[in-house]
Amino acid sequence: MTVRTRLPNRRGSTNFELEVGGLRYTCTFSRFPDNSIAELFLNNCKSNSTADVNARDAAIAFSFAVQYGADPEAIRLALSLDTQGRAIGPLGMALDFITKVMS
Repeated sequence: MTVRTRLPNRRGSTNFELEVGGLRYTCTFSRFPDNSIAELFLNNCKSNSTADVNARDAAIAFSFAVQYGADPEAIRLALSLDTQGRAIGPLGMALDFITKVMS
């Protein structure tokens, strides 16, 4: 069984905002020492709405997956895309932004 990579209690993070389907999301992420993404938090502007809960849960599941050794790029590429090959959900759009703009 793979061991979870624990993060320090105090760590740097980066924040940004994005819009998906007319809804605003705030994204916060941290990196491992090798610069790979270690965790992601997503929040919708409508707290506790279905969109907010789904985004938060997806980000938590993603964070646990990468902390247990999953490949964040493989996850990013497996998420839902539109007919142009662009991410259509908040998790996919956040990971695209982190991969393309923040790297």
